[in-house]
Amino acid sequence: MEGPVTEPTPDEIELKRLRWRCCRRGMKELDSLFGRYLDHAWAQASEAERGVFLRLIEVEDDKLWRWLMGYEECPDVELFPLLVTIRDLPH
Repeated sequence: MEGPVTEPTPDEIELKRLRWRCCRRGMKELDSLFGRYLDHAWAQASEAERGVFLRLIEVEDDKLWRWLMGYEECPDVELFPLLVTIRDLPH
């Protein structure tokens, strides 16, 4: 016997939408990094950090990859700390 069907919360809907956006990029490596962030840090992130993440996922893949791998320094002082957080998340 199945229990009652519950409607997803607005946070669950937003997380699902973000996961879809993050997993439709051109690089599997970025998909993985962003997925780890959503799994490990999104729920605890402040509204400010969430806003920075939304800006971050708008950046072109090649630029993101260079920043995350340390090949180039990110010139945006708001994005840089989040890049470090994402890079340092457990696998």
